[in-house]
Amino acid sequence: MDHDSPIIPRTEDERNRILNRLKRIEGQVRGLHKMVEDDRYCMDILVQISAINSALKQVGFSLMERHANTCVKHSIESGNGDEYMEELMKVVRQFSKS
Repeated sequence: MDHDSPIIPRTEDERNRILNRLKRIEGQVRGLHKMVEDDRYCMDILVQISAINSALKQVGFSLMERHANTCVKHSIESGNGDEYMEELMKVVRQFSKS
């Protein structure tokens, strides 16, 4: 199943929250790049990598939660939720591996 956009479009506020979080993560990645350029202590770099991974996971879980509460819920109520539930569970399994 391949979708170009959500069944229930994100609000402007939802979109802005996600974009702001991604901009902060982008800043963290730039900081990580600078740390490597400056030959910073390995543990400091690893801590920063861990923080970036955590921030990305938070964005992902937030998107999954929103998807479950909107798109998957809507598809279940419409009588064709199996495909969406399977798709969601596939992503949940991917997230649990990392």
